[in-house]
Amino acid sequence: MANAVGTRAQAKYVRMSASKVRVVLNLIRGENVARADEILEFSERGSSDAIRKVLASAVANAENNDGQLADELFVSECYADEGPTIKRWRPRARGRATKINKRTCHITVIVERLSVEDLEIATLRAESKGKASDPSESRRRRVAKSKAVDEPEAPAADEVDEVTDEVVDEVVETDAVEATEAETVEAPAEAAAESEADDSDTGESEDTTEKED
Repeated sequence: MANAVGTRAQAKYVRMSASKVRVVLNLIRGENVARADEILEFSERGSSDAIRKVLASAVANAENNDGQLADELFVSECYADEGPTIKRWRPRARGRATKINKRTCHITVIVERLSVEDLEIATLRAESKGKASDPSESRRRRVAKSKAVDEPEAPAADEVDEVTDEVVDEVVETDAVEATEAETVEAPAEAAAESEADDSDTGESEDTTEKED
């Protein structure tokens, strides 16, 4: 590890156990600098703050000393070595004492520049996701997308014409059916009226015949 290529930063005699620091270091190993910083920012481990400071120092060394860009860096190596242990004693019952080990560690973070292939992949991913550098632009895009989902889409002109033609055809068919039903109802009524008129004429002729007799 001492011969690793890259820009390094180290924090010595950090007052925490190396085993606890390694748990967080395993999360950021191999990640790009932005992703690693995001992981450390939202991690609930106590060692995240110390590791984040070391990572920021390594990035600053790469920018100022090696002339590299922070967006092109990733965490190539990170490890925690055991430091000196501070021994203390806690008094207990019956005149006894219990040993307390206050452990320390040395945190090392090494950053390197991404390869050309990895840079191309990262650029394509950023373009596909459509990330915007301005947060207001991203918010504006999300609001427009939500409005588009809430509001129904306006029908096209061809669809409107087709729907109008269908409605007109339905109205014409309805009128024709109603007219046919009306004629069907009126025909028996007229026939009944004519039969009643014939019956009345027949009755009058019979009365007239009886009177003449």
